[in-house]
Order: sequence, then C-alpha cells, then structure tokens
Amino acid sequence: MITDIDNSAKIAEFLLQIKAVKLQPNDPFTWSSGWKSPIYCDNRKTLSYPNIRTFIRQSFCNAILEEFGKPEIIAGVATGGIAMGALVAQELGLPFIYVRSSAKGHGLENMIEGDYTSEANVVVIEDLISTGGSSLKAVEALRNAKLNVKGVMAIFHYGFDTADEAFKAARCPLKVLSNYDIMIESALKQGTINENDLKSLKEWRTAPQSWKK
Repeated sequence: MITDIDNSAKIAEFLLQIKAVKLQPNDPFTWSSGWKSPIYCDNRKTLSYPNIRTFIRQSFCNAILEEFGKPEIIAGVATGGIAMGALVAQELGLPFIYVRSSAKGHGLENMIEGDYTSEANVVVIEDLISTGGSSLKAVEALRNAKLNVKGVMAIFHYGFDTADEAFKAARCPLKVLSNYDIMIESALKQGTINENDLKSLKEWRTAPQSWKK
C-alpha cells in the first residue's frame, strides 16, 4: 500500500512540521462521529507551503506512473482532493475532473464535474483515508459514468482495517503516500511524542470506537 518508505517518512515529517497533523494522546480531539481521537489531520494546509505541495505533487505523479501507468484522466474527490488532484493533472499533462459528495440540486445536477469520455482510465486523488466511505462513493460515481477506475491514491491513511476491507470488497486498489504507523514513528524521532504516548496511540488505532471511553 505504501509506495516508498523513505518518501513516506519525509511526507510524515512535513505534515508534522506544518501541523497538518497534530498528535495529542493526552488531550484528544472529538471527531464528528463522536470518536475520541489522539490525531487531527488537515492536509489542505500543505497547499500553503510551495516546497511541500511540490514534493507531494511529485510523489503522487511518480507513484501513479509506477503503480498504474499513465491514466487518461485524474479525478479529485471533493473537497480535499480537488486542489492536489488538479496539480497532479497539470504535472502529468492530463485532463482533470472532480467528484462531488452528492449531486447538485439544480442545473444539470452533476455529481461529476468536468469533461470525460466513457471507458477512459482514471486515477482518483484523495487527501485522507479514514473509513474510505467518501472515496469509495466517488469511485462508484465514476464507475456508474462508465469510467475505468485504476485506483485511489491519498496523502495519508489512518490504517483502519475497515477501510482496507472496504477497498478490497470494492475491488479498488488503494495506494497512499504515508500512513499512521509511519507518522507516529516520525513523531517519536522528532520528539513530538514520547515512549509513554506510543502505547496509547497504538491502542487507538486498534479500537478507535472505544478508546478513552
């Protein structure tokens, strides 16, 4: 799933450096689902740092060509995958489309925005994978439009088994630039967390629904 370990560690370092990822095992965040979480991730912050967004864009491009070959279209998942997806499409010289979370309630009521032809090969760009639900909804919309989805690529993956199982069930390859395990290793090296935090962070990933309850 991880495309390159050294690259993945570098991206983890970047995300921690700009606080796109925050680790607070002793002062957890609350997700919209109600889960308590020791991690908060907002990869949109990478767009504000030219050197970091360039590194991520190039990492995406290299991984896409290596894993899937050159597709005919790049698709971004709204909203987090739109900007980076457009940058990747520009780098590869490819058309770009994006997939809404739901169809528009007016006009043409599109769920997919942009021009495309049926049967075209497409790689989907996402910023973050948690349960995988929004990404797979986008995959379903693209498949319903008779596009050939080669796979989904994301900047970061929490590493939940439920997400991996969902992608497997959908027969959709998932490749990511960095993940939770690499993130906490990088945080430990940077001194962002200590050895005492590590146990709690690993427990959360194993049972996020019941962690800290």
